[in-house]
Amino acid sequence: MIESQPDANAADTDERSTGLPLLRNWRAVYLFVVACFICWVVILAILPRVFA
Repeated sequence: MIESQPDANAADTDERSTGLPLLRNWRAVYLFVVACFICWVVILAILPRVFA
């Protein structure tokens, strides 16, 4: 019985991929999360001025 060993490069690319269709690498995921956070902070800063 011969066991196949996984390719080192394949394992490396599997860790880097997110499995998401639009955000294919972790840097894109982090940038998306930071952008969403900034948008929420801006919205929360603007709303009190609009409804004051």
